[in-house]
Amino acid sequence: MIRTIPELHQLKAMGRPLVALTAYDAPTARLVAAAGVDLIIVGDSVGTNVLGYESEREVTLADMVHHLRAVRRGSPQGLVIADLPYGTYTHIDQALETAKALVQAGASIVKLEGPEIAVIQALVAAGIPVCGHLGLLPQTQRERRVQGKTLAEAQALWQGSLALEAAGVCALVLELIPQELAGCITRRVGIPTIGIGSGPDTDAQVLIVQDVLGLSPRQLRLAKAYANLGEQALSALQAYVQEVREGLFPGPQQSRPMPPETLAAFQTWLADRGF
Repeated sequence: MIRTIPELHQLKAMGRPLVALTAYDAPTARLVAAAGVDLIIVGDSVGTNVLGYESEREVTLADMVHHLRAVRRGSPQGLVIADLPYGTYTHIDQALETAKALVQAGASIVKLEGPEIAVIQALVAAGIPVCGHLGLLPQTQRERRVQGKTLAEAQALWQGSLALEAAGVCALVLELIPQELAGCITRRVGIPTIGIGSGPDTDAQVLIVQDVLGLSPRQLRLAKAYANLGEQALSALQAYVQEVREGLFPGPQQSRPMPPETLAAFQTWLADRGF
């Protein structure tokens, strides 16, 4: 895994495609790191993928800190990006407090949505690395549609990307925008772009780990399942239920018998007490 921001920028300059995945707990973070993923993102997508919330807007700072700490335990050295939750960066002082909490919990970089230039400049000035996020903004846009399909939207995204780079972001997520626009932005900015649903021409790709593993009940067009662990897990759980009910589990291999002499002494002790 990448360990430093300069290394991240060097790989962009080399043209080596970067790979990112979300993770929300220590076991998944260990697997993601072992697979060779470059970046881990602890997104507010934890709300809809792990916590059972209806939207990312319900995720709290406490939720993010809890899951971020778990991920950091699973990947002690990797570069980890963590989201500032909805409503926790409405002004500069609040954003600084939120970002510091995430850094203390293990974030290498914090991420926030939209062209929040003043907030980003303040975080960068405080020495906190920031990743920008343009295109679809799940915290504020309820309609999940491709952004940048009109000329006005494309122009706004282009200008926003330049403004975020000038404000000091060290990376930029481009979510659900046309691949041509994502490619133009990627070639123009000097910071790595991380695409999700934005075509093949960004510097990095990111997906939700549950979507990659086939653990999500939904099938998003922008995602691809590389396994079907959901069905495998259901089959395994059903087998466990059946074996317990049929008296097949636990068997001899899962049981620990008492030494014969101890068992005899214990039985004698019980008999002396009328049992």
